[in-house]
Amino acid sequence: MLALFITLDVALNILWWLIIASAIFSWLYAFNVINNRNQLVASIGDFLFRVTEPILRPIRNLLPNLGGIDISPIIIFLIIIFLRTFLRTSVAPLFGVYY
Repeated sequence: MLALFITLDVALNILWWLIIASAIFSWLYAFNVINNRNQLVASIGDFLFRVTEPILRPIRNLLPNLGGIDISPIIIFLIIIFLRTFLRTSVAPLFGVYY
């Protein structure tokens, strides 16, 4: 069971960093800091969009229109923090797993 909890924790941690990378990439793209015609940049942006958009889109649909401000990553961060804490403090001890 310990392997399952550690795997879930690592997956949530990877998701955390992918959302941060996606947010930074979107800022760099919006302010024309990066060349959007570069094939490598376009493929990185496409990858980040395809990975994070299915997670962020449902949250964006629930939130009211805040203009140009997107707080869906913050909501996802709060959900990830809750899930990691819940796994560590509530679920893992039920199985005798402490990490």
